[in-house]
Amino acid sequence: MSVPSTAAAGGSQVKSALRTVELLEFFARRPGMHSLAEVQAALSYPKSSLYMLLRTLVELGWVETDGTGTRYGIGVRALLVGASYIDGDEAVAAARPVLDRLADDTTETIHFARLDGTDVVYLSTRQSQHSLRPFTRVGRRLPAHATSLGKALLATHTDDQVRQLLPERLEAVTEHTITDRERLIEELRTVQEHGYAVDREENTAGLRCFGIAVPYRSPARDAVSCSVPVARLTPGREQMIRDALFDARDRLTLACRHL
Repeated sequence: MSVPSTAAAGGSQVKSALRTVELLEFFARRPGMHSLAEVQAALSYPKSSLYMLLRTLVELGWVETDGTGTRYGIGVRALLVGASYIDGDEAVAAARPVLDRLADDTTETIHFARLDGTDVVYLSTRQSQHSLRPFTRVGRRLPAHATSLGKALLATHTDDQVRQLLPERLEAVTEHTITDRERLIEELRTVQEHGYAVDREENTAGLRCFGIAVPYRSPARDAVSCSVPVARLTPGREQMIRDALFDARDRLTLACRHL
């Protein structure tokens, strides 16, 4: 009788681990419940292997099912791990008083986010004091090219690095989103010149955002932004927000200098 080699067993374990991570990332990017057929179509795993993996993750609490037991979504264990990441992140902790002050100074929605591949992920938010305000939540993931946060961070990279990171054609989130990589690179040069980035309704219609990178690392990995409904934005208010962001950047850089 042949015995599986240690290398073969190890390869199988690695493959299983990769599939587990890919499956959890699938659910993280697609909120709600999904059928086995939907998941299989997206990930192309063998149906029997996928079913067994899903059942295991359900038993462990990483995946949940609906009342019928045939649809699947992200489980509460993932929330616990995500929360522990935020709670243990030193940059998030150092940023808290700066974000509080920025929110008070602007009375608008504030985001602190990190570049993760081609996306930005919200690590901390402060809600606007106004009734007309955008929906925000920690853990939200958005395409970097369609946000002021992402453009501010991409601008700390070289043109070639941006070309390696992003495809030639970019996803259109709204009708205003820049979808051509070379046009985006041209705008990133303007961001470098001015020191801040602007999202002109490129991610959410009716919303303008101003973002600035926090250069405690190079290239920068974190940025802060202020989101304002276009209806509430005047030239004077825009200048005030930019000034407040530059002040916040300096304070954040100082607070994170040891990281």
